[in-house]
Amino acid sequence: MPGAAASLLLAGAAAVLAPLVDGPPEAPQIGPGWRVATLPRQSKPVTRFVAERVGARAAVRIDAPESYGNLVFDIAPAETPRQLRWAWRLHVANSATDLHSKAGDDTPAKVCLSFDLPLEQLSFGERTLLRLFRANAGENLPAATLCWVWGRTEPRGALIDSPFTRRVRYIVLRNAADDLDSWYEESRDIAADFRRAFGNEAPTLPPLLAVLIGGDADNTHQQSQAHVADLRLEP
Repeated sequence: MPGAAASLLLAGAAAVLAPLVDGPPEAPQIGPGWRVATLPRQSKPVTRFVAERVGARAAVRIDAPESYGNLVFDIAPAETPRQLRWAWRLHVANSATDLHSKAGDDTPAKVCLSFDLPLEQLSFGERTLLRLFRANAGENLPAATLCWVWGRTEPRGALIDSPFTRRVRYIVLRNAADDLDSWYEESRDIAADFRRAFGNEAPTLPPLLAVLIGGDADNTHQQSQAHVADLRLEP
């Protein structure tokens, strides 16, 4: 479906995801409906997202100069599709990334899905913490966000809880062993990865709330640069 308002419509699912990059080849731009989101009352620099061509690919460049930020596409609660696919590459690595620690909790590139997980499926302690976070943020923060990330020393396939909140969990797909400036194609079974990360809390896959990409270097006070392209949901 050509045009600036083109979107990927999933057969058999209500979720609609606009293209990550839109516009003509000579003037790419961030797709319609995508927005930059930061932390509540964030004072640190915001990660920059720029649409550009990298060879034959239309991609979003993620520049993280000691910064934090996400590029988010909100979805009205909908049946979660089966597959998530994208391509990414790393241009400037963060040499201080350590996803097990708060001081090192930065990644040059991540692709995430947020889910409408009911609070009653969480433990009492987790419910209490999330309600506190929501009250302080003034936002209805999701109860479950799964991120596929580019780490450093963490082994591929590692499942890691964010050191800041168990409401965000990482699956490491790439690390320092992967080549800089090389494109890697990813395809993930959403339900299988969600069960692995949150299966102790959710026996069934919750509705999808948002898709996001991001990169950050605020905790390590470093910088990084990466690209994400061809992001799509498939039934």
